[in-house]
Amino acid sequence: MLAKLSTRPSVRRCAVTGALGLALLGAGLPTAAANDPGPGLSRFYDQRITWSACEGMDVPKDLQCGKVTVPLDYDRPRAGTLDVALARYRATGDSRGSVLLNFGGPGGSGVSELSVGGKDFMHLTNGYDVVTFDPRGVGRSSPVTCGPATLDIVEATDGDEELTDPQDVLRRLRDAAAECAKRSGPVLPHIGTVNAARDMDVMRRALGDDRLNYLGFSYGTRLGAVYAAQFPDKVGRMVLDGVDTLTEPLAEQGLAGARGQQTALENFLDWCVEDIACPFGQDARAARRQVVQLVASLDSDPVPTGFGEPFSGQDMVGAIGQALYSRELWPTLKRALAQLLEDGDTRGLEGFVSGGVTFPVRARGPVDAGGGLTDQEDVPMDNLPAALMAINCADDPDRPGADRVAASLGRLRARYEEASPVFGRYRLTQVLMCYGRPKGTDFVRDEVKDLDTAKMLLVGTRGDPATPYRWTVETAERLGPSAVVLDNKGEGHTGYASSQCVHRKVDDFLLYGSLPPDGSSCGPEASRTSQDDD
Repeated sequence: MLAKLSTRPSVRRCAVTGALGLALLGAGLPTAAANDPGPGLSRFYDQRITWSACEGMDVPKDLQCGKVTVPLDYDRPRAGTLDVALARYRATGDSRGSVLLNFGGPGGSGVSELSVGGKDFMHLTNGYDVVTFDPRGVGRSSPVTCGPATLDIVEATDGDEELTDPQDVLRRLRDAAAECAKRSGPVLPHIGTVNAARDMDVMRRALGDDRLNYLGFSYGTRLGAVYAAQFPDKVGRMVLDGVDTLTEPLAEQGLAGARGQQTALENFLDWCVEDIACPFGQDARAARRQVVQLVASLDSDPVPTGFGEPFSGQDMVGAIGQALYSRELWPTLKRALAQLLEDGDTRGLEGFVSGGVTFPVRARGPVDAGGGLTDQEDVPMDNLPAALMAINCADDPDRPGADRVAASLGRLRARYEEASPVFGRYRLTQVLMCYGRPKGTDFVRDEVKDLDTAKMLLVGTRGDPATPYRWTVETAERLGPSAVVLDNKGEGHTGYASSQCVHRKVDDFLLYGSLPPDGSSCGPEASRTSQDDD
């Protein structure tokens, strides 16, 4: 059942969600790729979706919800099933089919995101039903959970103990992995991008589409690329915005994210100090030092939230990281930091942390992670970080042994802190979070390349703090001649929400098949973020 989130999650759990939600990476378990359903799969491909009004107090009245049933294990389709939750806005005129959206994560709920930010996609309803879904293990689709073990994972890698007793850290991570498996049930071994992509092909057929039209953001770009590798002749008009890497191991992905966020923070501070109301003064270099000092001070002596729980420096880092995904949130971030420094008030920063990490809907600001649809009894509070870990780990074939991990922790910590004195420690968690879990697939790294598909549009943003522009170029080269690159010379995570030029070109391609030339660009636009926004 879809219902309004009735109680507020604890600040600490929100901070954990934000911390782990910054990874924005992943893929899945290896399965045989085929264009026909395969043995025992016909009953899944023959189904049709029954749509009805979504339940929940804050759900838009014209948003409809449905589901498709998919096999738990595609290699053993009779071994069990699960339901994948969907939502859609109907086409306003004649429909040529559907366009499927994925907002990223991994671990983000598409159903909640569309209910909150659907207005950004209304132009697409001129020709399509706009559809999204909660991938397996996420939201309303058999959500995974680690319970208290989610916090154990973060705390095990969040302080200095990894340098003094790494064996204890590894033990805690193994215990946490076992707890996640116990609490998540049968879906956990079958979570991941390869299986999620196969689910999308079941959705395509259930929606009545011969080919998949798709718009994926951040992690959703990896999901789209994996689908294209599995079902090349089923690719319709596909757009990948904020392109993820297909080859870099988690350790390198984390370093890239730390560097990108550090650059975004410095850009924010350069903007902030131009205003006399900036809480860090008017000198950018001094402002950077103050942020580092503030993080250290709060880690040593957290301040209480309105609910009496501690708000640490790492909680603040998670909130800042969320806000930096969209330049339009800078004025709100400036006010939230001023509230913290002047009054010890953490509420402004808490709002960022509770939003999760997916597509940065234009001018939305901090929101409730449930989007008016999540009921606490139906979706565990830790589902976002638990799903993120499960999907990332299912995707990653690199599993160094305990001795190697223990020997390299100090060097890793130094590399991450060099990449970012603010975000480095925070991002180190993703390097260790897969320890104790089964080895992930090598499908993405080895098989998603040299595709023979319809043309796909890849959008890379030069100032993206989460998915660096070079990943767009590298992924396009890897995918082959089918990939067409649009260079967005702007700021923020993904281009569709922040650039009118990108928004227009993406819509023109999806609606009319008008594809920009490979290597064309969208110039930086006058930002709507100004000191006057205060």
